[in-house]
Amino acid sequence: MSEIRVLHTPIDHRGLASLKAGDTVYLTGTILTARDAAHRRICQMIQEGKPLPIDFKDQIIYYAGPCPAKPGHIIGSCGPTTSSRMDVYTPMLLERGLKVMIGKGPRSREVIDAIVKHGAVYLAAVGGAGALIAACIKNVEVIAFEDLGTEAIHRMQVENMPLMVAIDSKGNDLYQIGPDCFSQLER
Repeated sequence: MSEIRVLHTPIDHRGLASLKAGDTVYLTGTILTARDAAHRRICQMIQEGKPLPIDFKDQIIYYAGPCPAKPGHIIGSCGPTTSSRMDVYTPMLLERGLKVMIGKGPRSREVIDAIVKHGAVYLAAVGGAGALIAACIKNVEVIAFEDLGTEAIHRMQVENMPLMVAIDSKGNDLYQIGPDCFSQLER
């Protein structure tokens, strides 16, 4: 049975371990954004032995590229990006302490195995709900790779950002077990 959970940053490792695939989460605190171009650059820096612009230990990365803000707003629409586009880079960041990823869509077996190995979780945001998510963002600033525009790394303060646990720290995958749950209801 899924639960409604509240998650605050900094991350509580016991709290992460208690999350189960299917749980609803309301996230409050500091998160980072990073998409394809930022991930590619970060991993290239790691491979070249260069210092990184941020420490990934216990961080949350939201796979999003915020739209520019309209006058009077701090941010434009900020919906999730398809997470599988980051799969090639994710194990390397999990090795460096990343604990939570937020995006949409299923993940590869390699990423799920890395999530389990490092005690991380993957949270799903609703695609098409960028305006709703933007309303949860209270502050935003570019902290790295400004030249990438919307794909720069941003630091955001969020309040009650609605999410769902898609893959928990034990490897339970809502994208796999969800269809089974629904098919049992039809019987």
